[in-house]
Amino acid sequence: METLDPDLLRTFLAFVDSGSLAQAASSVGRSPSAVTAQMQRLQEIVGEPLLAPVGRGRGLTPAGEDLVGHARRILTVHREAWLALKGARAAGHVAVGTTQDFADSGLPELLRAFAVSHARVRIELRVGRSAELAQALQGGGLDLAIVMRQAAAPDEVSVWREPMVWLCSQKGLASRDDELPLALLDPYCGFRAAALAALDVAGRRYRIAAGSASLAGLRTAVNAGIALTLRTPRFAHSGIVEAPRELGLPPVPTAEFAIRLRPGAGAPASDLAALIGSNLALSGPRG
Repeated sequence: METLDPDLLRTFLAFVDSGSLAQAASSVGRSPSAVTAQMQRLQEIVGEPLLAPVGRGRGLTPAGEDLVGHARRILTVHREAWLALKGARAAGHVAVGTTQDFADSGLPELLRAFAVSHARVRIELRVGRSAELAQALQGGGLDLAIVMRQAAAPDEVSVWREPMVWLCSQKGLASRDDELPLALLDPYCGFRAAALAALDVAGRRYRIAAGSASLAGLRTAVNAGIALTLRTPRFAHSGIVEAPRELGLPPVPTAEFAIRLRPGAGAPASDLAALIGSNLALSGPRG
């Protein structure tokens, strides 16, 4: 009897949660052709089609729907077993840095699982901007950091991609004028740069209606309907939704994120980096 490879199940769930093979490829860091090959292999093991054409894309067959719950349970047990074995004798401390995006979505569950299995490891958490986290990592103040990626770095141990999306209040903008009102983090911010570049290329007029050093400030401005912003779907909750097509907003690139591990970091830090790298891309909001 053939077994269900966890790597195949991760890719399958990446498709389920993102809704497309292309986005799944970005989430798991593989090419679209490699993801397609993985799905074909999983279907061979299961013995039934898991995906079927739906419009211009793909959807789940009844067998695919049945597999979703099993896949999540299998990966949870797989993760718990791996953590239990790794954490049995581990001790020390790990200093972790993350951007607010992941502090709010995905990371808490993984840190809790790590803390339970690595009971003798002390975790220190720092939430900040990517640039300051990278600087702290290089200065030895952090063991690992989850940051937005601007260029390849030699200390990267995992890289994944998530779509950028225009977001606004579910009630819409409070007022309309010729200039598009934006809520953006203060420079330097990769999302800010991507938003302004896309609008400049499209020839769309805009104004900075709200600036902030934190995502809390952006959320207030967007929820109030005085501006829209550009983030990943992780930011879309608590009254914030994807902006409607009628606003005619330009296309934007995909965001890249990386886990960076300090050279010489101990085994607990390496274990945590491996755990986050295998699971964080699959831990975003689900439709």
